[in-house]
Amino acid sequence: MGVSRLRHIPGIGVDLVGDAADAAGDPDMLRLENLDTDLRPPRIALEVTRSAVEDDAANSYLPFQGHRELREAAAAHVSRLSGVDYDPATECVSAAGGLNALLNVLLATVEPGREVVVCDPVYAGLVNRIRLAGGVPRHVPCVPAPGGWHVDPDRLAAAVGPGTAAVLAMTPAMPTGALLGPDHWKALAPVLERHDCWLIHNAAMERILFDGNRPAHPAAHPALAERTITVGSASKELRLIGWRVGWTVGPSRIVSDIALVGMTNVVCQVGIAQQAVAAALSAPDADDDVAAATRVWEQRRDIVMRQLDGYPLVRPHGGWSLLLDTAALGLAPAEASERLFRHGRVAATPMTGWGPSGDAYLRLVFANEPADRLGDLRERFRTAFG
Repeated sequence: MGVSRLRHIPGIGVDLVGDAADAAGDPDMLRLENLDTDLRPPRIALEVTRSAVEDDAANSYLPFQGHRELREAAAAHVSRLSGVDYDPATECVSAAGGLNALLNVLLATVEPGREVVVCDPVYAGLVNRIRLAGGVPRHVPCVPAPGGWHVDPDRLAAAVGPGTAAVLAMTPAMPTGALLGPDHWKALAPVLERHDCWLIHNAAMERILFDGNRPAHPAAHPALAERTITVGSASKELRLIGWRVGWTVGPSRIVSDIALVGMTNVVCQVGIAQQAVAAALSAPDADDDVAAATRVWEQRRDIVMRQLDGYPLVRPHGGWSLLLDTAALGLAPAEASERLFRHGRVAATPMTGWGPSGDAYLRLVFANEPADRLGDLRERFRTAFG
């Protein structure tokens, strides 16, 4: 690497598998490698986007912190889920997607050399952004069990210490679909106060929950309201991936710094997309829309679990993906990915670099293939693995 900050930042693997699948040009290839979805965005978002193309005000850098309507909608959305009343003028700023927002938050909260606590396995893109900001990831094991993944609340809290800048939490987590909830927030509250740390809540999928689970926002815990920074995105719940709109909501004392980083980094968001996201977030049927999409994704999860019954899968309780334990099959994830691609015509991403335990897993995304294309998944696996 030309500069030292890139020394410990590998790729994420998804691009390599996705590029290979694109190059293959095989319409029968199952695309389970990337966090895309074939479910259409909310109708109102499409309509407002088309109107914005003709609106000169949408073709502007201004306002740098995001259109007023978007900030109002995002602040109201987070306020409703957390029970904390956020001011859109001083406690909300938008960004060019959720991961841009997360990098802005990390740059505003993490001194070089300080630790950021994350669960393991974890999306490599989050780890890479921690490192790019000069932080040091500290991994807390997420343990597979027959009923799904589990993070021990006390073990999570014990990872916080004098060298910690923040805990970066995501529920449901990506790629595991593991859930964090009130027990975790209760355990974290005293140690975050003791060590004066932030809780960064990656809320990209917080309503994509299965099995009757409900969102559990950390700021709902009274002791965490002033320590929680929420990062949201239109990409997953609203299926507005190409719109590249995200938001950060939190205490004004840190949001002003995050806004400064944002202007120094990407400057502003996609002008023709912001009003559409605001409309989708605040629509009267917004919750129903997300719930309807979630039911489809839950059905697809169930199909994959049934098709691959007997294979070493861990059941996710939300999100868009699940993990296959390739070590239990006697294979490295890269070898399992290659066999599935070549023999089963299934594109799936090895978790190499996705935390210390990622080297044992292959990720299967179930959000992008309809049910009728998942019906022969078991036969594809048999062809690949025997």
